[in-house]
Amino acid sequence: MSVNKADAIKKAQRNDSDTGSTAVQISIISERIKNLSEHLKTNRKDKHSTKGLTNMISKRRKLVKYLKKTNPQEYSELAEKIGLKK
Repeated sequence: MSVNKADAIKKAQRNDSDTGSTAVQISIISERIKNLSEHLKTNRKDKHSTKGLTNMISKRRKLVKYLKKTNPQEYSELAEKIGLKK
């Protein structure tokens, strides 16, 4: 159930030292959401994880909104790479 952070970072980083930009944060959170969604498919009554998933989705939504507002070009590239809706 671990998230491979390095792969998520490589998908979204602009250069080798970029590990905290908005795009990278969105990519990491998206991987965690996918992983937790798989967990919740088999463990439907895990309410604590459901709450964590809801919080992660909310945080990702806020970051996506910020990225879309400040840099729409980067947002569209990121959405293509990690599979977000446009």
